[in-house]
Amino acid sequence: MAALSRNLHFQKLQEWHRANHHQLDLRALFEKDPERFNHFRGVEAARDSMFNGEKINYTEDRAVLHVALRNRSNTPIVVDGKDVMPEVNRVLDKMKSFCQRVRSGDWKGYTGKSITDIINIGIGGSDLGPLMVTEALKPYSAGGPRVWFVSNIDGTHIAKTLTNLTPESSLFIIASKTSAVAKHFVALSTNTTKVKEFGIDPQNMFEFWDWVGGRYSLWSAIGLSIALHVGFDHFEQLLSGAHWMDQHFRKTPLEKNAPVLLALLGVWYINCFGCETHALLPYDQYMHRFAAYFQQGDMESNGKYITRSGTRVDHQTGPIVWGEPGTNGQHAFYQLIHQGMTTVPFTGTKMIPCDFLIPVQTQHPIRKGLHHKILLANFLAQTEALMKGKLLEEAKKELQAAGKSPEDLEKLLPHKGIIWDINSFDQWGVELGKQLAKKIEPELEGSSAVTSHDSSTNGLISFIKQQRDIKVE
Repeated sequence: MAALSRNLHFQKLQEWHRANHHQLDLRALFEKDPERFNHFRGVEAARDSMFNGEKINYTEDRAVLHVALRNRSNTPIVVDGKDVMPEVNRVLDKMKSFCQRVRSGDWKGYTGKSITDIINIGIGGSDLGPLMVTEALKPYSAGGPRVWFVSNIDGTHIAKTLTNLTPESSLFIIASKTSAVAKHFVALSTNTTKVKEFGIDPQNMFEFWDWVGGRYSLWSAIGLSIALHVGFDHFEQLLSGAHWMDQHFRKTPLEKNAPVLLALLGVWYINCFGCETHALLPYDQYMHRFAAYFQQGDMESNGKYITRSGTRVDHQTGPIVWGEPGTNGQHAFYQLIHQGMTTVPFTGTKMIPCDFLIPVQTQHPIRKGLHHKILLANFLAQTEALMKGKLLEEAKKELQAAGKSPEDLEKLLPHKGIIWDINSFDQWGVELGKQLAKKIEPELEGSSAVTSHDSSTNGLISFIKQQRDIKVE
C-alpha cells in the first residue's frame, strides 16, 4: 500500500485545507448552517461485527475478535474453520454461575466466610478496562463485593491495598497468561498448563483466547471483576450496549457512522491541522478513569511508525490522549486549551481537539438536581466558548467596561510569562466559560426552546431537556 502522503485523495484533502484553512471559522460555519445539529441526530441503525475471523493482526498471525465477545445475536463467527461462539458462551455461562455464587455468599473462603472484597491483579488492558468500567458503574454495585485493582509492580501498591482487607473474605483475580494459588485465587488466562502448575484449580480458571487483545479485553473473562461488582445482569447489559454499537458500525452509511466520523476527525486534526494531542473531558466523576482507558486504547494501537507493508511512515500517527473530569479541568488546564499559542502551521492558538461527555441524568440529584444543572451549564458553556471564542473587539470592549485598557496588562509579567511576554495571572478563556455558564443555567429550566446561542448549543440544550426526564431502568 502506498504511503498516506502519496494517496491522491489525501493529497486533495491537504490541498483543500491549505487553500481554505483561513476560512475554517466554526462560528461562521454554524451560522451558515443553523440546522446542522438536526442533520446529525438520532442515528439508531445497528451494525454487525466488522470482523469475520480473518487474521488482520498480521504481525502476530491472529484474528482480532473482541466483537465476538459481545455478539449477542450469536451469529457464527469463524476462526480457522471453527465457530468461536460456543466457546464464548460457555465462558460467559461459567462467569455467570460464579458471580451468582460469590454475590449470594454461596462461594466462601477457607474459613467459611463469604467474599467481601475482590482484588484484581493485572496490568494494561487487564487493569485499565475493568477499573474504568467498575468506577463508571458504581451506582449499580449494590449487593456486590468491593473491588480493588493492583497494577503497579511497585510493592507499595499491593501493600497499601491489602492494609485494611481481611484475607478470610478476600478473593484474588489474577489476569495473566501465567497465574496464582488455591482457595482464594481465580485465574483469567489463555494457559491452562501454567494455571495448574501454579496451584489453581482449573475449575477456577476462566479462559480467553489469543484473538482477544489486552486493550479490548474487558468484554471477555478479563471483565470478571466488573461482573462480580455490578452483577452479571448488568455485565450482560454492558455487552448488549457494545453489540448495539457494533451493529451501528456495520450497517450505517459512512457519512453518518459515528466510529468512522470520529476516526476521520482524528486524521483531519493530526494530519491537516498538525495537532498532537486529544483531550477527553467527561463531566461525570464516575468516569474519572475514562481518559486513561482510551489513552491506552489509542496510543498503544496507533503509536507506530512502521506501515503494514514494513516501510517507515512519512506522516504523523496517533495523538497524545489525556484528560480529567469536568470542572476540575476547567480550573487546571482549560486556559491553555482556550488561548495557548503554538507555531503549528495554519493556526494561531494551540489547537487541541476535545471530546466533551456528560450524562443527561444524574445518579445523585442533590438539592433537587441543582448540582447537575450547574454542571450541565458549565459543560455547555465550555463547548460554546471553545467553538466561538471572542473577537478582538469584543474582548477590548469588555476590558474597557471594567475600567482597564489592554495596555495595562503589560505591567503583569511573572516567571515563564516574562520570557514569553504574556500575563500569567489572568484566565480569560476560563472567565468566558464562567460567563456563559451563568447565562445557560437558568435556560435549563422548563421545556421551552432556547434560541439565544449558536445552533449547536441550542440543539444540545434542547436535547438535554427532552431526555432528562425519561425513566431509565
